[in-house]
Amino acid sequence: MIAITLPDGSIREYNKGITALEIAKSISEGLARNVLAAELDGEVIDAMLPIEKNARLSLLTWNDKGGKSTMWHSSAHLMAEAIEALYPGTKLAIGPAIENGFYYDIDLGSHHISDADLPKIEKKMIELAREKNEYIRQEISKEDAIAYFSEKQDEYKLELIDGLEDGTITFYTQGNFTDLCRGPHIPNTGFIKAIKLTSIAGAYWRGDENRQQLTRIYGITFPKAKELEEYLQMLEEAKLRDHRKLGKELGLFTFSQKVGAGLPLWLPKGAALRERLENFLKKAQKKAGYEGVITPHIGHKDLYVTSGHYAKYGEDSFRPITTPHEGEEFLLKPMNCPHHCEIYKSSPKSYKDLPVRYAEFGTVYRYEQSGELHGLTRVRGFTQDDAHLFCTPEQVKEEFKNVIDLVLYIFKTLNFENFRAQISLRDPEKPEKYIGSDENWEKAERAIIEATEEKGLETFIAYGEAAFYGPKLDFMVRDALNREWQLGTIQVDYNLPERFELEYTGADNEKHRPVMIHRAPFGSMERFIAVLIEHCAGKFPLWLTTEQVAILPISEKHNEYAQKVLNYLNNYDIRGFVDDRNEKIGKKIRDNELNRIPYMLIVGEKEEAEGAVSVRKQGDGDTGTISLAAFVEFLNAEIDKELN
Repeated sequence: MIAITLPDGSIREYNKGITALEIAKSISEGLARNVLAAELDGEVIDAMLPIEKNARLSLLTWNDKGGKSTMWHSSAHLMAEAIEALYPGTKLAIGPAIENGFYYDIDLGSHHISDADLPKIEKKMIELAREKNEYIRQEISKEDAIAYFSEKQDEYKLELIDGLEDGTITFYTQGNFTDLCRGPHIPNTGFIKAIKLTSIAGAYWRGDENRQQLTRIYGITFPKAKELEEYLQMLEEAKLRDHRKLGKELGLFTFSQKVGAGLPLWLPKGAALRERLENFLKKAQKKAGYEGVITPHIGHKDLYVTSGHYAKYGEDSFRPITTPHEGEEFLLKPMNCPHHCEIYKSSPKSYKDLPVRYAEFGTVYRYEQSGELHGLTRVRGFTQDDAHLFCTPEQVKEEFKNVIDLVLYIFKTLNFENFRAQISLRDPEKPEKYIGSDENWEKAERAIIEATEEKGLETFIAYGEAAFYGPKLDFMVRDALNREWQLGTIQVDYNLPERFELEYTGADNEKHRPVMIHRAPFGSMERFIAVLIEHCAGKFPLWLTTEQVAILPISEKHNEYAQKVLNYLNNYDIRGFVDDRNEKIGKKIRDNELNRIPYMLIVGEKEEAEGAVSVRKQGDGDTGTISLAAFVEFLNAEIDKELN
């Protein structure tokens, strides 16, 4: 017998070799009908896989991230089966699940597929799905795996097999299709009820621009047709909210091929918006005891060798900058933390000086592949709202909780109210990915878990998502379209202080190592602003928006009064402009509505005589005529409500 611990803490005993699906049936037939996969001791597995030992088990349905991912992975196999049937002789590279759906990279040989062919492939997939073919797992020897794909003349699978160890290789078969795959998969194709192939793109084999270019087909599937309809509606809304589109319309940022791909240029309105965000955080940081620092955009290669960033991120960095001095190399900095370690080290510290909190809006650089660049969400140069706290071991938990408070304050102010907190821990199966001792990792992980419990924060654990130097707490935020983004992060690090030999003198007059906390509530300014644009559809909070008011004179003879109104508002730090175009007032109102100006102040003969303005709120229409002093008082009260 084996003991299975369920999510509610209950323990049930079963015969060894039972499957998760059979356990689901023992609980409820209704539950079993919805099980797509299972999570066994943190690893997602087939629901049909025999369980041979005591374990913690979660049954995964469509409502779970692991359930969706498993179904989308299985859908990639279903699409591959349809393509093999429709286009004989094609060769298949890789087909993973992604955040929303799946893709498969395919060598079509002499065939060609365009967007016009996607409905035909969808139809074939539905036909195959209705056969309810099981996904059958088979362990296979390396020799037999090579023989199978040699016969198919599939050099892509053969290359993948070459990197695998004998005894670890599995095939999955559904219907007439067999693929090299480690799984997991859903029980059968019948769970796939609604299919949409969304786009076609080019992709180099293994991301290498010098290798074969393949055809990548993206898609998404659902267990109900209604959910697909809702998803397609969301996609249409997402197009309207696309930060690249709105950023251009609102004059916030641009890109230039001459400057370089993935290197954004901030236009005056965007730079002003970004500066207000920075000042907002700087004000909060100052109250919390942070000190500002500034570090260079480059650093000596030895700095990043010491920190471990060169070993872990060297391939993703820009090439080293060499100087006339023999053997001297610099890197565009991939992270700010090594520089802050050197600032800490620049003067002796006592336990009485700690905690020390250094903050910097520091720009860093990563050489992202050109195919992965996407507006402001994936760039090669970005600014982190970075800070590093150096404290005693006894101060770690309290400092960590204070950072949580800061992150929650930022989210509340910017209306990011739907989020969850992910405790990102080591992958126990891949210790080579991390630096530092098990003892230090355990202390850091325990500090994060205890701090979140004491704050009453709802969390979930993600193994393998830790930084290479320490565990972290990541804030996963859902936007207005229910898409999830990883924004703020807080990390506990016992390792960089060791590598940089950081010290402080304790009350015992002995030398001790400080603990380092890394934190970035926004994450990066670029990504955060992109998400913010799409979350609020370009209608920024009043305190943040570039132009709070548009003053609309009814005719030319009221232009002078409109300018006086603007000057009056400027004296109270209210941002705006006069729309003195030679257009009818109706067109001015429509244009400024489209430009998302929060308030329009219409001025004519009556308003000028009374020293007043007629107020129109964006999206709500006319709200009445009031004096300038009353409008200033009203607007400042609205801003105070947003910020407090």
